[in-house]
Amino acid sequence: MPRSRLACFDLDNTLIDRDAAFLDWARWWSTEVGLGEVAVEWLVAHDNKGFTPRLELFAGLRESFGVAPTVDSYDREHPLFIQVDSAVLDGLGQLRAAGWRTAVVTNGTVLQQTLKLEHTGIATAVDFCCISEAVGIHKPDARIFALAAEGAGAALDGWMVGDQPAHDIQGGHNAGLHTILIGSASGPPAPDHQVASIHEALTLLRAMPDHPTARPCSEK
Repeated sequence: MPRSRLACFDLDNTLIDRDAAFLDWARWWSTEVGLGEVAVEWLVAHDNKGFTPRLELFAGLRESFGVAPTVDSYDREHPLFIQVDSAVLDGLGQLRAAGWRTAVVTNGTVLQQTLKLEHTGIATAVDFCCISEAVGIHKPDARIFALAAEGAGAALDGWMVGDQPAHDIQGGHNAGLHTILIGSASGPPAPDHQVASIHEALTLLRAMPDHPTARPCSEK
């Protein structure tokens, strides 16, 4: 019996448009506290696609505007603004129906990432979700991919799809996975494929041969 193929996916700005949801949350929060568009612009300018630590972001916000949310309230509110394209859920379902094992591999807090996964339905659309805070390992460490593969019931042999070269592509290479980069980001390491959207990535995966040539694991 052929072994299951593995497809790992980043969550933010890969399966979901995290930046659009952040903008929607920022507009809602600014209205709730009586601030205008200038606060929204400040938040977007300093968010750095989620890579600015929330404590640092909100401390700067409070210094600039005199008010800021708590990290806990943000972690509970922001996921409610996340939306997922139904075609993404359908594409994940088609992969599983074709014999793939699928996993989400995401850096972030258990609270926020779990709420995102549950709110969008992605949690039940994949075989396993691996959140960095839950396992104490972050991308690009190869061990988080090994845990994801084990949780999904597959060998660590397949593909990683994400939007960040330093975390997703490097992490995939470290784990010996083939990689697909979504979006226009550039920088080492080079992915096996680079596409414009998650829809193109899912189409590409569905067309993959059953047993691609294995990639040697990186020493990193």
